[in-house]
Amino acid sequence: MCATNLESIARALVPPGKGILAADESHPTIAKRFAALGIENTAENRRLYRQMLFTTRDIPAFISGVILFDETIRQKADDGTPFPELLARQRILPGIKVDKGAKGLAGASGELVTEGLDGLRDRLAEYKTLGAAFAKWRAVITIGPGVPSSYCIEANAHALARYAVLCQEAGLVPIVEPEVLMDGDHTIERCFEVTEVTLHTVFAALHQQRVAPEGMLLKPNMVLSGKSCSRQAGIHEVADTTIRCLRRTVPAAVPGIVFLSGGQGDELATAHLNAMNAKGGPHPWALSFSYGRALQAPAMMAWKGQSTLIPAGQQALYHRARCNGAARDGRYTPELERVIA
Repeated sequence: MCATNLESIARALVPPGKGILAADESHPTIAKRFAALGIENTAENRRLYRQMLFTTRDIPAFISGVILFDETIRQKADDGTPFPELLARQRILPGIKVDKGAKGLAGASGELVTEGLDGLRDRLAEYKTLGAAFAKWRAVITIGPGVPSSYCIEANAHALARYAVLCQEAGLVPIVEPEVLMDGDHTIERCFEVTEVTLHTVFAALHQQRVAPEGMLLKPNMVLSGKSCSRQAGIHEVADTTIRCLRRTVPAAVPGIVFLSGGQGDELATAHLNAMNAKGGPHPWALSFSYGRALQAPAMMAWKGQSTLIPAGQQALYHRARCNGAARDGRYTPELERVIA
């Protein structure tokens, strides 16, 4: 696919007022979340849960794309409609998670590298026939004593770049996700240092692998204090620090940045995104969201695996999607949480 078409898809994922729903949890991840609510982790329950999300009324007003898991992209709604087709009918672009998860990095104790490049070209071709318009690959960078090493950052950057160029070859827009984890007691300044080095390294690898920046999206962490840090940075400090880091590292040719929520609370992730869009603009790229738990958690809790509670689950998803749609444009306020709840 030519770069112009890839850019059109990338920009369609980050229009005003909309963002991406990440519904690409692996079986072990969703099993933990189901278990906490007493829901049996079966293929049918996973299908019913995703169907509830994808059929939420008026959700296309705030959701431009959905990232699916390998199982989910092959599943169908009750009426036999494949999930990618169900989404496309609502003008929501279907996407697919293609990495195989983070595993221990040989020669670097305690550090991780994401696997999944073997056979990726063929898998991408199949996913495209199943209806995918974009893909996602997540790398994990940990902050701690003596880590991350440059070796770890470079290994993950290389894998991200190889994945991205294979996506563009297959006609899929790659979402590049280098996540610097917020686990730990590090300061926001330390998170800035690691995130800056990580993004510099990733974009150098993307350039070396001939990835067209116009035809991709970046899914980074926000620059935050570690979860256990004694001083938690405020909303505006996070917004200012994150934008400063991105301006130093992300080419203006990239159409959009879709933040991960990374373990933040639902409302806090929304407030951080809003603060970035409400001040300091215009930015060279659209600033949007690609949230998983920060969109889904209230919906799953309201649903509880019960068919009679599907409307409650959908209302909860609609509420969070609408709040984040407002934050995408810098229009979110805490009062909005109460007004539309």
